[in-house]
Amino acid sequence: MQSLVDTPKVAYFSMEIALESSIPTYAGGLGVLAGDTLRSGADLGVPMLGVTLLHRKGYFEQRLDGQGNQTELPAIWKPERVLDPMESCTTISIEGRKVQLRAWRYVIRGVGGHTVPVYLLDTALAENSPYDQTLTDFLYGGDHHYRLCQEVILGIGGIQMLDALGHSHLEIYHMNEGHPALINLALIQQQLAGRALSSVTEQDRQGLRRKCIFTTHTPVPAGHDQFPKDLVRQVLGAEQADALEGAGCFTDGTLNMTYMALKCSHYINGVAMHHAEISRGMFPNYPIRAITNGVHAVTWTCPAFRDLHDRHFPEWRRDNLYLRYAVGIPLAEIKAAHALAKRALLEEIKNNNGVQLEESIMTIGFARRATAYKRANLLFTDLDRLRRIADRVGPFQIVLGGKAHFQDAAGKAMIRRVFEAAALLKDKIKVVYMENYDIHWGQLITSGVDLWLNTPERPYEASGTSGMKAALNGVPSLSVPDGWWFEGHVEGVTGWDVGQEETPESPSQEVSDLYNNLEQTILPMFYGRPDAYTGVMRSTIALNGSFFNTQRMVSQYLLNAFREEPALTAPQVLVELLRPEKTMPGQSNKTST
Repeated sequence: MQSLVDTPKVAYFSMEIALESSIPTYAGGLGVLAGDTLRSGADLGVPMLGVTLLHRKGYFEQRLDGQGNQTELPAIWKPERVLDPMESCTTISIEGRKVQLRAWRYVIRGVGGHTVPVYLLDTALAENSPYDQTLTDFLYGGDHHYRLCQEVILGIGGIQMLDALGHSHLEIYHMNEGHPALINLALIQQQLAGRALSSVTEQDRQGLRRKCIFTTHTPVPAGHDQFPKDLVRQVLGAEQADALEGAGCFTDGTLNMTYMALKCSHYINGVAMHHAEISRGMFPNYPIRAITNGVHAVTWTCPAFRDLHDRHFPEWRRDNLYLRYAVGIPLAEIKAAHALAKRALLEEIKNNNGVQLEESIMTIGFARRATAYKRANLLFTDLDRLRRIADRVGPFQIVLGGKAHFQDAAGKAMIRRVFEAAALLKDKIKVVYMENYDIHWGQLITSGVDLWLNTPERPYEASGTSGMKAALNGVPSLSVPDGWWFEGHVEGVTGWDVGQEETPESPSQEVSDLYNNLEQTILPMFYGRPDAYTGVMRSTIALNGSFFNTQRMVSQYLLNAFREEPALTAPQVLVELLRPEKTMPGQSNKTST
């Protein structure tokens, strides 16, 4: 497959990358976005690669008891079964100790055969101390010291490993969130070619900025990684800590990874239009643009809808804009495809939980990372009102899922409240919370429910991608206007709004609007005017599925972020399409599907 544009060679760094269900190297949306980005890069023929940590014990396996109490177990997996070990090694310094790194490779194969390698860094080597061997075990585990050591491995170790692997002519380094920001320290040291860090000039810094771009995801200041100065000096050493302080990367005595990434990047973007506005308010001295997130269309479209699209417009797999033509698919075919997806979900729930849900009943889905601002329990604010709606208008059932971080007490409490509500509603409304939510369950739930619910506390939803996955499968959203939904919401066409665009003083307005939508609009349409509801499903694919995908997103990065010269005009793009593809070194027989 030929490249979309003559793009530089790109290294994409992310603390988590979701590659497949059998590789538990991701916690949630950030990792899924990273995996989808690289998959679309492969589809588009972009000469890029990915860098992350191996996470030998994963994020964690979630276990829930009958009351919703969460416990965590290590997610043990065998890298040698799915990854290629690389022979090259490199050594980095942590607290003055020499720590050896090796890499494992996973290869993503695009729709046209182009491959994108992903390198997973590993410290579990006999040459390292027992503690250092654990540094690439757990995703988001441990204390500040453990996290900083991991970020040294990802940033500094990642740059050194790419050199050892022969990827020494990369032109763009893309930081997905602030965790990899120490790549800037490694790159400037390369640029200095033996000169002392204290000799850095503004010309050196400009050379660094030309290489780096930064995508920020977190609209909450507390969500940005910060490390005390004493800890930074302990882990990195005095010379490197002083260089970071001289570059203005410390604020109030802490190393702020987001500020480091902001200062060292020529292109900075938020992950939705609204999120970019929020980010410019948080960081007013930086030109933060917007490239709205997406999802990988083929990965998140269920088999029934893949088959349907293949029959009507087979080009959709290599050109997601063809999903726009879903507007012409007969409603009966949309209904039939959705019925297959719903049956697959309900059968899997029965096999795993022993709960029999009904195919004919409106099924509402909510599956997000279980943290307080996502508000999984908002739907259960007034249980009596839910019962009345089910009695007066029509029955409904609810499927939920999501892990709370092992240190997130509020997130764990929220899961327990959902379980409490489910027990109180069991005689009227069936509520199922799926344990150990992952890619597999994400694919099933986002395609098999009839309505996608999203109720974040504003303005903390940077983008959100779960509703995008649902849209690819014709599942409309009932969502609070935040993140991507500002752009994806067309009332009654792609779904329904919860509350007004202005943030309410209390959640009571949102709760009332949520219930009113269910009672007065959504359930009456679902049961009383099923063709109208199927029409909303169809337009959801055509409008949101065709736009909110990583093929469009990566194309925007190509035209706006991965080059400093102006974006190509349409005629120039046609000329560029005729150029032969630039290939990446190092291919493998082990590929993604």
